[in-house]
Amino acid sequence: QVMLVESGGGLVQAGGSLRLSCAASGGSFSNYAMAWFRQAPGKEREFVASHRWSGPGTYYADSYKGRFTISRDSANTVALQMNSLRPEDTAVYYCAAVAAVGGRDFYARPGSYDYWGQGTQVTVSS
Repeated sequence: QVMLVESGGGLVQAGGSLRLSCAASGGSFSNYAMAWFRQAPGKEREFVASHRWSGPGTYYADSYKGRFTISRDSANTVALQMNSLRPEDTAVYYCAAVAAVGGRDFYARPGSYDYWGQGTQVTVSS
């Protein structure tokens, strides 16, 4: 059973930084893609970034290019470094995983993912 556990959320002032981490367990992730999504109150879940353990698959939503960076920290951990945070970045951030291979549009769709974490709250104060 694949499990994803996010950590690193919290309260930060505008302009600050946070580093989220997602630890995966229960499988071999060499052929997986991992992604970060976020969901603000009253809004749909939206794609932030994706990263494949092997091969192409690192994509960002245009809104986060240059501010957010997705990276692989270890064999089963993916991180999201978030800089220059803004109040509108306030949301619950979710980690997701899928074993399938696809392009940017595939990885940007929440429905493409088989596994989800419980989410971690990020609050950016003005």
